[in-house]
Amino acid sequence: MAHSQGKYADFEGLREQATALRRAGLSRRQIRDRLHVDNNDILNRLLEGEPPPEWTKRPNAKDDLRDRARELRLQGWTYDQIQVELGCSKSSISLWVRDLPKPERKRTREEASAIARRGWEATLSKRERERQQTKQAAATAIGDLSERELLIAGVALYWAEGTKDKPHARRERVIFVNSDPNMIRLFLAWLDLVEVERDRIRYHVMIHESADVESAEAFWADLVQADRSTFGKTALKRHNPKTVRKNTGENYRGCLALTVRQSSDLYRRIEGWWYGIVGAALTTDLENRT
Repeated sequence: MAHSQGKYADFEGLREQATALRRAGLSRRQIRDRLHVDNNDILNRLLEGEPPPEWTKRPNAKDDLRDRARELRLQGWTYDQIQVELGCSKSSISLWVRDLPKPERKRTREEASAIARRGWEATLSKRERERQQTKQAAATAIGDLSERELLIAGVALYWAEGTKDKPHARRERVIFVNSDPNMIRLFLAWLDLVEVERDRIRYHVMIHESADVESAEAFWADLVQADRSTFGKTALKRHNPKTVRKNTGENYRGCLALTVRQSSDLYRRIEGWWYGIVGAALTTDLENRT
């Protein structure tokens, strides 16, 4: 079936071959490759009047979408509803149905807003359930703490939140300050683990002067199970009227400072434990962790 290079001298004979191949169900590409016709103009002339086989025709999916969109619009559907149903863009929907009458509004704006609010509230409620389920599952996964695990947790907690010694200011004393009651509980449990007697601990409250100071003192005394008379003088922070405070309300109780007396040796051990943790973590084969 080859023809002379660059020439189509026997055009009618070539056309008969192309027509026969087309009627046998070949595509343009297959006919071009079979007859070695690289010129599209010549190929068009060879196949002139011969319809393409059915298998080469691509269905126009948008015709079906357009018809369905118009049908739904006539039923009163909104663009949003049609988009969700058909999965096409709003711009396409608008183009297809713009000649159709707008559906009659079935709800007032207030009713529509109320429905939207209920939908959003349901979404928020679902998110909150998922949030609480995740937290509960994570809390359950911890299980019981060994003494070693509590030791490590307490050291990391202190090094993050406690007072540290500085080369330019030697303060080898264990002082822990926090506003989170659970942080205080955990640190006290850790002090029990390292055998610090409670009578070596001194407490004092740090709080804004505009807060309920007496209530805060009572709260912290109850939390640490200590008599209020054993608390040091409460440190009051002056209130700046130009500052808008966020830490207000009945749940604001300031911070509690715990100072361990005669704690220079404990402080040195804490620092040693901390660098032991860091060294162990950094020498572990991190690449094998998942």
